[in-house]
Amino acid sequence: MTRIISGQAGGRRLRTPAGGGTRPTSDRVREALFSALESRDAVQGAHVMDLYAGSGALGLEAASRGAASVLLVESDRGAIGVIRANIADVGAAGARVQAGTVEAALDRTPTLAYDLVLADPPYDVDEDSLAAVLDLLLTREWLSPDALVVVERSSRSPEPSWPAGLTVEARKDYGETVLWYARTWAADYQI
Repeated sequence: MTRIISGQAGGRRLRTPAGGGTRPTSDRVREALFSALESRDAVQGAHVMDLYAGSGALGLEAASRGAASVLLVESDRGAIGVIRANIADVGAAGARVQAGTVEAALDRTPTLAYDLVLADPPYDVDEDSLAAVLDLLLTREWLSPDALVVVERSSRSPEPSWPAGLTVEARKDYGETVLWYARTWAADYQI
C-alpha cells in the first residue's frame, strides 16, 4: 500500500498503476527524502516537478506538505489515469498532469521556473537518456536559480552524468535505492 506520509493529506492511500511498469518509491525512502527536503525548507511554497511520476506519490507528497504547485510528467496512459484519480482523492488542487515523455515535456519553452525537481526514472532508462533529461532541465531553463534536483536510481546504477550547472551535494543509500541530490548552486550545508 502506498500512502501520503505527512501534511494536509497525510495517511491517505494512493492508487498505483497495474502491472510492473512502474516502481513506486517506498514509504521509507519517501519519508527520508521529505525529511531531508523539509529540513532545508525546500518544499513549502515551492514549485515542484515530478518526472516519471508513476502513481504521482512524490509530487503528491510535496503537494500535501505545502508546495505551491506540482507538475507531474508521465507517459504511460494507465499511470496518467491513476495520477488524475490520486490528485482528486487527495484534493491536490495545485497539481496537474503533463501527459507525454519527459523529453517531450522538457523540450518546450517553460512557463515557470521550478524550485524542486524529483526524478524517479524506471531502472531501464539508460544513463545517456537520463543525462539528456538533466541537460534539458538546464538548457531549456526549467530551474530556478537555486533549484534542487533529486534523482532516484538503483544502487547498481552508476552516478548520473550531471551537466555543468548542477553540483552534486549528496548521495544517500537506502538498500537497493539511491537518492542523488544536486543544486544549481553550491550550498553551504549538507543533507
